[in-house]
Amino acid sequence: MLRTLKEDIDVIFEQDPAARNYFEVILTYSGLHAIWSHRLAHAFFRKKLFFIARLISQISRFFTGIEIHPGAKIGRRFFIDHGMGVVIGETCEIGNNVTVFQGVTLGGTGKEKGKRHPTILDNALIAAGAKVLGSITVGENSKVGAGSVVLKDVPNNSTVVGIPGKIVIQDGVRIKKDFNHQNMPDPTGDRFIALEKQIVELQKELQLLKERKKTDDDSSL
Repeated sequence: MLRTLKEDIDVIFEQDPAARNYFEVILTYSGLHAIWSHRLAHAFFRKKLFFIARLISQISRFFTGIEIHPGAKIGRRFFIDHGMGVVIGETCEIGNNVTVFQGVTLGGTGKEKGKRHPTILDNALIAAGAKVLGSITVGENSKVGAGSVVLKDVPNNSTVVGIPGKIVIQDGVRIKKDFNHQNMPDPTGDRFIALEKQIVELQKELQLLKERKKTDDDSSL
């Protein structure tokens, strides 16, 4: 346990150039406080003392702005940079040497049962504001870009960006995209075209009804 706590501190010095000394890190880094609180809460959770575990996690959330469910499994040398707004779900599994930035959500889609949160493998990095949702896996040494929304598995050694997340680099090679910006899908424009066609058809039907009514009026005279 003491070795794990020391590793939690050491990784901050490796990842954050602003860290100056142990005293400052231990007293002022909310990410470290959240991780240590989680390790305690998780120990109670494993002993099926769910209320105490959840109480610890909620107190930690109040003081740090970071919500980690006590059921989440977190490996060694986990680093939360800044951390405000980070949410980690109950069935989330995080490997070793993983880095997460502020605003990240490792959550569910709301449609799953059982294992419903992501698995983040060793050495992965989840950048600020990214949302990784569902029972998916982010592979080893992979990176999720800031603001991305990832709904599918990410292979090892890959970089994913965008909404929804798309692989742009894999094994150090940029993924070629046969992409023509002039032929971008335009669902709004397509809908307008469909509505315009419907209006034309309605106008034709209305004209036919008018002609029939006029014919009927003439025949009745």
